[in-house]
Amino acid sequence: MAKPRYQMSRPRKYRLVVEKDVKVPMRDGTILYGDIFRPDFGKGSTEKFPVIFTIGPYMKDKLWVPPPDLEEKPNPYMNWETVNPLWWCPRGYALFRVDTRGSGKSPGKSEPSSYAEAVDACDCIEWIAKKRWSNGNVGCCGISYHAAFQWRVAGLQPPSLKAIMPWEGRADQYRDQAYHGGIFAMGFIARWANNNTALHLLGEPRSYNPDAFDNNLLWNYMAKDLDSQYWRLNSARWERIKVPLYTVGNWGGSSLHLRGNTEAYLCAASEHKKLRIHTGTHFHAFYAEEARIDQLRWFDYWLKGIDTGIMDEPPVKLEIRTGGSTKPYGFRFENEWPLARTEWTKYYLRIDRAGSEDPKAVEGQLVTQPLRRAAKVSYPQGPASRPAKTPRGVSFETPPMKEDTEITGPIVLNLWVSSTVKDLDIFATIRNIGPDGGDLFEVGQQGEPLQCVTKGWLRASHRKLDPEKSLPYRPYHAHDERWWLAPGEIVECQVEVWATSMVFRKGHKLRLDVSPMDGVGTQHFTHFHADYNQGGTGTIHSGGKYDSYLLLPVIPPKE
Repeated sequence: MAKPRYQMSRPRKYRLVVEKDVKVPMRDGTILYGDIFRPDFGKGSTEKFPVIFTIGPYMKDKLWVPPPDLEEKPNPYMNWETVNPLWWCPRGYALFRVDTRGSGKSPGKSEPSSYAEAVDACDCIEWIAKKRWSNGNVGCCGISYHAAFQWRVAGLQPPSLKAIMPWEGRADQYRDQAYHGGIFAMGFIARWANNNTALHLLGEPRSYNPDAFDNNLLWNYMAKDLDSQYWRLNSARWERIKVPLYTVGNWGGSSLHLRGNTEAYLCAASEHKKLRIHTGTHFHAFYAEEARIDQLRWFDYWLKGIDTGIMDEPPVKLEIRTGGSTKPYGFRFENEWPLARTEWTKYYLRIDRAGSEDPKAVEGQLVTQPLRRAAKVSYPQGPASRPAKTPRGVSFETPPMKEDTEITGPIVLNLWVSSTVKDLDIFATIRNIGPDGGDLFEVGQQGEPLQCVTKGWLRASHRKLDPEKSLPYRPYHAHDERWWLAPGEIVECQVEVWATSMVFRKGHKLRLDVSPMDGVGTQHFTHFHADYNQGGTGTIHSGGKYDSYLLLPVIPPKE
């Protein structure tokens, strides 16, 4: 009987070997602490194993008890955002979890998401690869923080790192996480920093690591509010990432991780790379059986040399949203990103009426024909100190769709704006409005109903573009100096709206909200507005010589 062409590691009977608190020496003499989980297939076995490695500040010893609807069940070895030993070890993999410096049991100065942390990760990889039971091949797989470190360590090119799979991982610390469009994304960062500081200092770790998580992270981030070498060293350096990579995003992650995953596929120098984008919470998909099979096939191929067929499939795998489902949508394979058959379509902002504080108001339509007549609409930018009086901005809608219309890919909002003060913040929100006039909700990162399709941001003083890195469908802002506005000066701003996928059903409308502050669907990714635009009035100009439009990636059906 012919042997099947494609194979995959299968679970075998084994004994789990757990080595706790192993000392991992760093090149500067510091010791980090890690845990090793590896299989023992019985007396006389000489099999060597590849290693799945993660390093993070979430305490390797902290048990994660998953929700009851997770496809992987609770066990004593589950740890937040990392792979499960009881699934991977029987399939012939060793797992290696390490506490970053200044976190968990590892001593030293805490520097989250830093270049120094990437150097430590590099040392960990080379140390574990030399273990007698290791086959010398190391891969990385994990969610969020356990994904983001992979970009940095891959840029250092440790010889034993053979493949990575960053699962929902920001890559540009400035643009993806800290400063959306130049606006400080304080809500998530402050919550994250304070929560992790509390977990270390007000919990059990203080008894064995009393100086843990001392990093002054918020001060450092706020003090460095323009892009600089600090941010570049702490971010992905795409030209140096050459290891095979499978970058995995989430359409619901349009305020933190998704941009890193799509940028990786566009920009990384790797010869072998794949892109997958799914939906749902940021952890349910990772532990689903379907996803674990993708993970296993990827690492079997690159760490064990097993032909699983994964490299024979098209490189792009996308869940295509059709709106309003709490369950996963179906996947579709594509050959490139953005899709080659994209019909890039400009929807011009036709201004029909004055602004209103009614949250259901619509000030104009999105139309596909250029506008000869110039018009403008103004709205208060509002004081950041009075959130109860936060102005809503203005909104535009398409006419009801005449047929199902798929929008999949990156989006640009090109706006001509002016202000009565020296700056103006632009918050763009895309929404899916049903025939009844209500929003269709998607599943957010924490499982909450998400009232938006995607978002984009730009502070007008940060409108300067980097011409070498900008693409027609993805502007790249330099963020290295401020171009203040003169009162009444009309300027062009190209807002990067993060990539998305949504089929707007027949009879539905695409709604664009342009707000001066966080609007619907923000979740906990709120922003700080400083005092540059307090008390001002913003104005959008459209028509005539002011070409304000939304550039949408319309996808025709496959032939």
